[in-house]
Amino acid sequence: MLRPLILLILILSALSDLSAQNRIVKFAEIKPLQDKIAKPVLVLIMTDWCKYCHAMKNTLTRDNSVLALLDEKFYTVFLNAEDKIDIFFAGRNFKNKGGIHELASELGTIKGQLSYPTLTVLNSRNEIIYQHDGFLSPRAILYTLKKIAQN
Repeated sequence: MLRPLILLILILSALSDLSAQNRIVKFAEIKPLQDKIAKPVLVLIMTDWCKYCHAMKNTLTRDNSVLALLDEKFYTVFLNAEDKIDIFFAGRNFKNKGGIHELASELGTIKGQLSYPTLTVLNSRNEIIYQHDGFLSPRAILYTLKKIAQN
């Protein structure tokens, strides 16, 4: 009796991990995905030390209403602004310079300032169509994403 129950738990756990992995993509995956189905790309620019960043990340990965909308209408990328890895995106190679990743600066700078968290939405041509710096509540995120998805 215990063995089938453990097997069922392992299978359900694996399936939930697979579905969660499909929600978040890497920058290298965007072009092939866009070639198949064009969708806006939601980029959460964050850092490891920012508690508001993690709160927004939790909303984007755990709130069922937000998840459903993201899965249907967007590709989602998390960008650590202090990441040391090079990222090739939109025909350019971006690096960490002086502790801040060039791609975070490129996508997240608003009025000459980069702050955390920042939500940036790109169209299928990788052009910025929306930016918001600072924390958004789950309700505000859902409202914002619905407005963007309508356009």
